[in-house]
Amino acid sequence: MTRGLRLAVLYLALGMGANAAAAEGHEDLLQGDMRAMLLHEEAVDPGAVRFTDAEGNEMGLDAFAGQYVVLNFWATWCAPCRVEMPSLNRLQQTLGGEGFRVVTIATGRNPIPAINRFFEAGGITDLPIYLDPRQTMSRQMGVLSLPVTVLLDPEGQEVGRLRGDADWASDETLAFLRAWSGQSGQSGQDD
Repeated sequence: MTRGLRLAVLYLALGMGANAAAAEGHEDLLQGDMRAMLLHEEAVDPGAVRFTDAEGNEMGLDAFAGQYVVLNFWATWCAPCRVEMPSLNRLQQTLGGEGFRVVTIATGRNPIPAINRFFEAGGITDLPIYLDPRQTMSRQMGVLSLPVTVLLDPEGQEVGRLRGDADWASDETLAFLRAWSGQSGQSGQDD
């Protein structure tokens, strides 16, 4: 079995076996769309996954070390992604800063002009353009459908996963993410 296939099987098993005990202390915050969040009993190392920025420079998740990361896999052709992306933009505007970041990865064939049109149509102004054109990262991380959003702790470990779209700027979601990241209700903007 290849490493990528092993990781995909591991992520699938973890997602299916996620335990409510992993949310200890935050159970009451799993409201609204966050009820679908699968929190892992133990953090999972995503491995040395690679992707590129809009200019084609290769990078990894280590670029976000020390930050709480909401990592979203999406595509320009994905209708639920079109609905979800503006709320991810608002989440970055609300909580984003030095210690918290929303990272979006366009997986599969997503030409930059199409991404630019997608962002313009949705009013997306505060999210980065990162690409996984061959879906290598997606496969390594067990992303089998879109959208998928993964929570990464400051050590770069996956601690939770949500399949499908969500309102990332709702009061319930913001309360959960503030508690998870230790932001205690204040804005994450450090600028």
